[in-house]
Amino acid sequence: MKYNFDEIVNRRGTYSVKWDGGDLIKQMGLTTRYDEETIPLFTADMDLPVPQPLVDALHKTVEHRIFGYTIFPNEYYQAIQHWFKQRHDWDINKEEIVFSPGTVHALNIAVKAFTKPEEGVIIQRPVYPPFTSSITANGRKVINNALIADDDGYYQIDFDDFETKAKEETTKMFILCHPHNPTGRVFTKDELRRLAEICAENDVLIVADEIHGDLVRQNQTFIPIAKAADSTDQIITFTAINKTFNVAGLHCTNVIIPNPDHRKTFISVMGFHLPSPFTVSALIAVYNEGEDWLEQLKEYIDGTMDWVVNFLAENMPKVRVRIPEGTYIMWLDFSQYELTPEEVHDRIYNKANVLLEDGKMFGEEGLQYQRICIPSPRPIIQEALERIAREFEDVK
Repeated sequence: MKYNFDEIVNRRGTYSVKWDGGDLIKQMGLTTRYDEETIPLFTADMDLPVPQPLVDALHKTVEHRIFGYTIFPNEYYQAIQHWFKQRHDWDINKEEIVFSPGTVHALNIAVKAFTKPEEGVIIQRPVYPPFTSSITANGRKVINNALIADDDGYYQIDFDDFETKAKEETTKMFILCHPHNPTGRVFTKDELRRLAEICAENDVLIVADEIHGDLVRQNQTFIPIAKAADSTDQIITFTAINKTFNVAGLHCTNVIIPNPDHRKTFISVMGFHLPSPFTVSALIAVYNEGEDWLEQLKEYIDGTMDWVVNFLAENMPKVRVRIPEGTYIMWLDFSQYELTPEEVHDRIYNKANVLLEDGKMFGEEGLQYQRICIPSPRPIIQEALERIAREFEDVK
């Protein structure tokens, strides 16, 4: 089936956080302006229709007309195993799979379960804000191994700094974001192996958020850290269908925990959770029949990223941007305008009426940046960037 991702599906009036959540978004402090003309591109949530097999599966679930307590059938686990074996050559045992109703939820559970108050957790800023909040909200210490960007905006790991911080006696955990959000890095096998070696040598548990792992450029290969490491005994991996297939509202994260003691601890801290029947239907459908849709999606996103880079080069050449290796996020550097972050924010959010995400939310390393999520029909992205470009025409 050929999908038309240029189709604009009206999401207003569908309980969408992006399109209906203006009051909540303002309360969160993301913007002071939100109205019917706002174009929201701030969150990792697609405005693109999902695979038809998923729609069919959910219709079948609805037509049953009873939505009671739901189990995980064997087909659920088999679909996960099939997907990761086929796409990543990763063998996952059924008993290693632990369901969580969300990735941020699972992240907080991991921090609570495997660290104590005042112990240290390494993150690599600029990074997804809930990494920081999961540490600070639980009374743990943030240890920042900041990624280093070169003049072309390509980020790399400071391994000397990482090893120094991993050796600290109170460092107990490393939260890996891979592919990295917001920089878009897809780390190489050698990089992942080195991170795993340092953590193993210093008894640091790796919690790997890999929920963007299916969303890499068509010329890129994503390698799960569990595949790159010599041992998975000290690795916990978060996987999910929510980013890949645009089903964040169905709350379906699967945590892969090979170590049985870690698995027991994680489950005991998280508590008992059952899924929605829609969640089970969705996962089975997309992992068994969603690959064709995903390949078309990746081609469309790659095309949109090419368009964004070309548009900025022609209309806002002072904005530095590179096509990320993974994710559907672009990390825009506004530093060449020599405006304050507040002035950049005002021109984009208040004057252009486009809602992005201020880079400062990802750490001080992001002060001059804006994060834009581009998995929307290309006409929407075009209108948003044209609005923004007009507001910077007077800046020499």
